[in-house]
Amino acid sequence: MSKNTEPKRPIVSSRHLAQGEGWETSELEYGMIIAYNAFSRWMVRCMSAAGRVDLTPLEILVLHNTNHRGRGKRLNDICFLLNIEDTHTVNYALRKLLKMELLVSEKIGKEVFYNVSDAGQGLCEKYREIRERCLLDGLSSLNMSGDEMRKIAADLRTLSGQYEQASRAAASF
Repeated sequence: MSKNTEPKRPIVSSRHLAQGEGWETSELEYGMIIAYNAFSRWMVRCMSAAGRVDLTPLEILVLHNTNHRGRGKRLNDICFLLNIEDTHTVNYALRKLLKMELLVSEKIGKEVFYNVSDAGQGLCEKYREIRERCLLDGLSSLNMSGDEMRKIAADLRTLSGQYEQASRAAASF
């Protein structure tokens, strides 16, 4: 067969998961794997360009989530919004961000609420500026409308629900 008539092969991370029906799911999973790793790398490098070279992807997500809407958030709120079960990892990130003075905490009753500090707010703003220059400008070459981007985001959220359900089913095996 010539190059132009060869059948397209699926691009998968694990051939054994791409056999039989549903091989397309393995192709989608591989896309999610490389997108997740690229996104993690991007967050760290963008934050580094903003002036903090010592933050992990989780810490960056926690910082941005805590900054979201300018309202105090509890550990459980952050875990819920980021869909993270392991509260210990988020708690560690919060402690690190507090120590770096990017967050402040306030105890109200039995609950601890976290807010970004002025330094944390400034860092988030610098990250936003670098994101605009380095990422958003490049995304325009995809020629996707805002509606198309929102559709992809909605599909990813729906897909995450399917993986959540499957993880509950797998836990019962």
